[in-house]
Amino acid sequence: MVLRLSLLHVIALLALAQPGVPRGLDEYTLDQAVSEAIERNAGLLAERYNLAVADARLITARLRPNPVLTLEGDHLDLLGTGYDSVNNAGPPEYSARTDFILERGSKRERRIETAQNSKGVVEMQFLDAVRTLTLNVQEACVEVMMSKANLALAEESLQALREIVKVNELRLKTGDLAEVELLRVQLAELQFENAVRQAHLRLDSARSRLTILVGRGRNARLVDVKGTQRREDQPVQLETLHQQAMTLRPDLLALQRDQARSVAEVRLQIAQGKVDYTVGTEYRRQQGLAGTGNSLGFFFSTALPVFNRNQGEIARALQEQKQIEARLRQLQLNVENDVELAYLQYANAKALLARVETTMLAKARDVRQITEFSYKRGEATLIEFLDAQRAYNETMQTYSEAQAEFAKSLYALDAATGTGTK
Repeated sequence: MVLRLSLLHVIALLALAQPGVPRGLDEYTLDQAVSEAIERNAGLLAERYNLAVADARLITARLRPNPVLTLEGDHLDLLGTGYDSVNNAGPPEYSARTDFILERGSKRERRIETAQNSKGVVEMQFLDAVRTLTLNVQEACVEVMMSKANLALAEESLQALREIVKVNELRLKTGDLAEVELLRVQLAELQFENAVRQAHLRLDSARSRLTILVGRGRNARLVDVKGTQRREDQPVQLETLHQQAMTLRPDLLALQRDQARSVAEVRLQIAQGKVDYTVGTEYRRQQGLAGTGNSLGFFFSTALPVFNRNQGEIARALQEQKQIEARLRQLQLNVENDVELAYLQYANAKALLARVETTMLAKARDVRQITEFSYKRGEATLIEFLDAQRAYNETMQTYSEAQAEFAKSLYALDAATGTGTK
């Protein structure tokens, strides 16, 4: 009675775990998924706009000050006074004046230098965003492939148990098996069906995450991954990885370029402290009672740098320069640590994968086959068969996870050193 109630309970749980409406699949290789993510991911598209903003700021930095045109009409008889020799008013005057600002201290060159360095910073920051997105997509692809392998394993185990159920049904008809034994196997079959459903759920979740990363909407076709897990056995030298990271990491290059920008910013602020000259020329026309007169004038003006010599901005730029230097030292330490951790992850994953392949796979497979054969012949108990099957499943899942971890460690090495950035 207890076994029947347990069987009904499992059936009810499975009824609540019905899968949702299936969505179409687009099968990509890992490289294709990365390419689509770089092209369509909304977050990366937002970062790409920073490049256009930097170009616009560079255009602004190249601009020269506009000349100033002044048109003037003075002493005009608009109120009807009437200019004559008695009141001696006027005469009306008309003038046109143009002023030009002469920038000193190479301000324009310093602006261009600062804007160019700022653009270099934005370019490296964009590449760093590409590096991060690439790693996320690669790990999501690994999760999809691992979930597919686990689903195939769950389906294989379920199929093996269904064959056992068929055998036991025949044995029950011939009186060679008690009914309670058949119920136990059927209960185990339902549990394995639930494992298949859970594997389907994990696979759908992995596909959904990958679909979002490549820039598709909620109702778009899911992205599936074809191919095998990445596996490379070339020797990896830690010192070489450190050298690559210091040369290629986009975030480190971005801060180095920001350091160059800060130097240019200091020069720009010093240049801003230099006063500019304004030169102008004016044409003036007078129309009086005695006749008409034309005159030409020249003007020069400049600010007297008594109080404001841009001291505050120069001090601010110098402090920012020191701040960036401190950040650069810290980032270099962080990059070195990233490489160390990625290398340790790689070494551990490689050792685990080798151990599973050399010592665990064959043994678990042999034990399951022998126990299954013995159970069908009535020489082993159901408990022994289920234990062997579960041990085999756990070993294969460990193998699948070890493959995935090793692939992730290779992608993590690429990300830590910057070699995977496109």
